[in-house]
Amino acid sequence: MGQAQILMMSEADAAASAQIASVERKLGMAELLWGSPVIRKTVLILVLAAIWQVYASILDNPLLFPTLGDTLSAMVDGFVRGPLALRAWTSIKILLMGYAAGIALAALLTVLAINTRVGTDFLETMTAMFNPLPAIALLPLALIWFGLGTGSLVFVLIHSVLWAVALNTHSGFLGVSQTLRMVGRNYGLKGLGYVARILVPAAFPSILTGLKIGWAFAWRTLIAAELVFGVSSGQGGLGWFIFENRNLLDIPSVFAGLLTVIIIGLLVENVIFRSIERRTVRRWGLQN
Repeated sequence: MGQAQILMMSEADAAASAQIASVERKLGMAELLWGSPVIRKTVLILVLAAIWQVYASILDNPLLFPTLGDTLSAMVDGFVRGPLALRAWTSIKILLMGYAAGIALAALLTVLAINTRVGTDFLETMTAMFNPLPAIALLPLALIWFGLGTGSLVFVLIHSVLWAVALNTHSGFLGVSQTLRMVGRNYGLKGLGYVARILVPAAFPSILTGLKIGWAFAWRTLIAAELVFGVSSGQGGLGWFIFENRNLLDIPSVFAGLLTVIIIGLLVENVIFRSIERRTVRRWGLQN
């Protein structure tokens, strides 16, 4: 090998080493911070809050659109001296009851559907019939059947959760590969053991999506139902708090109630569901 070739190879190796070094350079503090989803979302929320404050200040009409400062002041006052904390807890308590009952019924229907043909036909037929039906449309019937009480709200919440969770769970089960199914059969798994050890872990991304959709449907259905339920019974949760303050023309408190609904939704999505996602589907390598 000639001296010229050796020189060219040395230059090529040096260029490759320089390229690797540039790739492996340490990221700056700004890049590290921006790489965090929490930081990016926080910045986005702060930008939206600034837009809210500027727009409300320019509009200068508290009856139409109060400033963020007035809304936060009303929110703090509602939690410290007002009924906002109690109303929020009332809504969350009823939501958990309906959400848990809806998930339990969805699990029962899905297990029947995955093990029997009749169960599959039943689930597909019922989902096609009732999934497009808005849950709030059932509230008048619920009030007749269950009266002015928590039962009416739980009923419409079950309707909101049941079909979304069952449909996504069933779709996830159908998408499980034949290889995993054969592994379960080779181990002699049947019935609930087969579902719990093979189908649920493999289909968990779809199940988690169904849980998120069911939560979102249930949360907005509950707030809408409480607007009507509160008018009927004189009590309720966040929906009634919003309606009551709208009648009093206390618009900052109305916005405070809406902001509380949004904050609870953000916490559930980014704390509870995100934690479940990190500890399950991402750890198992089922999702990037």
